[in-house]
Amino acid sequence: MVLPHVVLMDILMPGLNGLEATARLTQRHPEVRVLILTMNTSVEYVAQALRAGAAGYLRKNVAVGQLEAAIKAVAAGETYLCPRVSKIVVDEYLRFSSAGSNSLDRLSPRQREILQLIAEGSTTKEIARRLKIGTSTVETHRGQLMGVLDIHDIASLARYAVRVGLVAADG
Repeated sequence: MVLPHVVLMDILMPGLNGLEATARLTQRHPEVRVLILTMNTSVEYVAQALRAGAAGYLRKNVAVGQLEAAIKAVAAGETYLCPRVSKIVVDEYLRFSSAGSNSLDRLSPRQREILQLIAEGSTTKEIARRLKIGTSTVETHRGQLMGVLDIHDIASLARYAVRVGLVAADG
């Protein structure tokens, strides 16, 4: 069977949507590069397409020269995002990363300390004993930091702590 080097894929298609088709294609044939060609440039679609294995993302109304450049780049193993999509991706990254650092900055030193201990796997009792405070005080601090971060479960708190560099990821 002869496979194409590059597949142009739309997101909105009848039957199987382009995101699912991209995921299936890139899982079965990782050597095939997918270039999304669509009118939708929402950050959610771009992120989903890249996670599905797309190597590029373009708007349908791009100039022929830009389409040609995108196909050549993707065929050469590069990732290609049209300027409008690049701006969306960069803006979202900056918003996400600054939100992460700003929210950490809003925590008190004690809340950061408790967050770190939670992320390291300490129980409420262990944290209380280590910090020489009551378990209800630990629970109060944990509730406050969950409110500030808008994170409402322990596993997500731990992932957040790793993401912002408060603790190192295991592995």
